[in-house]
Amino acid sequence: MLLQAANFIEEKINNKYIPEIALILGSGLGALADEINDPIKIKYHEIPAFKQSSITGHVGQLVVGKLQGKDVMIMQGRIHLYEGHDIKDIVFPIKVMKLLGIKKLIITNAAGSLNENFEVGSLMLIKDHINFMGTNPLIGRNDEELGVRFPDMSEIYDKELLVHAKKCADKLKIKVEEGVYVADSGPSFETPAEVKMMRILGGDAIGMSTVPEAIVANYCNIKVLGISCLANYASGITDTKLSHQEVMEAGEKVKDTFSKLIKEIVKDL
Repeated sequence: MLLQAANFIEEKINNKYIPEIALILGSGLGALADEINDPIKIKYHEIPAFKQSSITGHVGQLVVGKLQGKDVMIMQGRIHLYEGHDIKDIVFPIKVMKLLGIKKLIITNAAGSLNENFEVGSLMLIKDHINFMGTNPLIGRNDEELGVRFPDMSEIYDKELLVHAKKCADKLKIKVEEGVYVADSGPSFETPAEVKMMRILGGDAIGMSTVPEAIVANYCNIKVLGISCLANYASGITDTKLSHQEVMEAGEKVKDTFSKLIKEIVKDL
């Protein structure tokens, strides 16, 4: 099915674009895809073996075109473990990207801040992660054409891309944080006791995505940059009740800053 999906996408693109840069846009952050010049849009349900998201804020389409003069491929929305999807379906698009020649992947998400020193509404560059999802997308038979059986995970988030992103943020005078992202399966938000545990373990932000995709991208030798929009403080840090609507509203507020930073990053990749 990997080849079928890759061939289907290649036929749709028809050599108009040859992207080596891909982006995954998280909850509330999909508006960036609307800035693609002369886009080719492919609905996920049209692509062999691609699954459609059921979550508000995830359009569910592949957008290929020009951004800052670069050929890019954008996933406007993603699927999640908590929707009932198999983790292998979640990372299927990453493996297809490998076959399509993607070399660099920017993964974004909306997350809750575990760090009281990080302001809600700010952006956090991911320097590492903790997987609390209870599973791993590489479990099962290995495909040696994609990656090795026991891949090293000491630098999932590429250091050069991290430095580049910080320089871009400095140039635009955008304050960015840098921290460790914790992935939970969801869909329920974490309890105050769980948040306390994750803070003790070194987490700075928590969400329900990104980690499976980052693991498989690294496995496929695709360089990864991760960016979280800190939509709220995690449970127990404040008295505020958490909701997905709050996440969407935070994405709306930060979308201009997010867009400026991503475009600056892509421009010089």
